[in-house]
Amino acid sequence: MHFSSEERLDDAVVERKFTLGEIPGILWTPAAPSPDSAPAPLILIGHPPLGLDRMYPRLAGRARHYVAEYGFAAATIELPGCGERPRWAAAEQARADLRRAMAMESGGAVGGEIIDALILPLVDRAVPEWQAALDALLSRPGIGGPVGYEGGVISIGVRLAVVEPRIVAAGLFAGSLVPAAVFEEARRVTIPLHVLLQWDDEGNDRQAALDLFDAFGSREKTLHANLGGHTGVPRFELDTGARFFARHLAGEPD
Repeated sequence: MHFSSEERLDDAVVERKFTLGEIPGILWTPAAPSPDSAPAPLILIGHPPLGLDRMYPRLAGRARHYVAEYGFAAATIELPGCGERPRWAAAEQARADLRRAMAMESGGAVGGEIIDALILPLVDRAVPEWQAALDALLSRPGIGGPVGYEGGVISIGVRLAVVEPRIVAAGLFAGSLVPAAVFEEARRVTIPLHVLLQWDDEGNDRQAALDLFDAFGSREKTLHANLGGHTGVPRFELDTGARFFARHLAGEPD
C-alpha cells in the first residue's frame, strides 16, 4: 500500500489517498487519537461504479461523519473498470446492453442474462480486491477490527458478507440490479444487517429489493424504507447507520 497524499480535513479527520497495486483508494482516520486509545474499528465504504472522483463528495461526507463523530476509520477503493482503471470489453458491452434494454422496456424489467453479465463479473473481481485492501488496512497502526461494510453495489456487499469473516456487520443500499445467484448467496448471510430502500427509486425494482431482504439469513436485519428517489436518502439515515455500526463495531448501546 503506497500513500500518495495526506490532508488534514479539519481538527478531527485526516484523509490519505493510496494505491494498492493498480487500485486507487482513500483512507480517513482520526486526526489525533490518544496514545492509550484502542485501535479504531474500520468501515469499508462501497459506492456505485461511477468512479471515485464523481462519488468523492458523498463518500467523504459519510467517512468524515464516521470518523469525527464515532472515532472509526473509514476507507474506500476504486471498483474494477471504473475511474482511471482499465476498462474490460465485456463490462462495457453489458452496460450498453443494459441501457438498450431499459430504453426498450421504458423502465420495466431487465432480463436476467443482462443483469448477470453486468453484475457477476464485477462482484467476482471486486470482492478479492476489497479483501486485499482489508489485509493492508488492518496492518496499519491505529486500525483494528471489527470491520463493517456499507453502501455500494449491494451484490458486492452480499458476497463480502458471505466470504469475509472479518466483516461483522453491514449496511446495504437496495438500489442496484441483483442477479438470481445473489439471492441464493443472501440466504448464507448471517451477520447483522441494516438495509436502506428508497421507495420511489426510479432505477430499482422495489419488489426485488423486498425479496432480497426476505432472503437474507441474518437473525438481526432491519429495513428502513423512505419515500423518494435514488439519491434522496434522508440525512438522518446517516446517523441511524452510524449508530448501527457503533453498536456492532464498538459495543455502544443504541
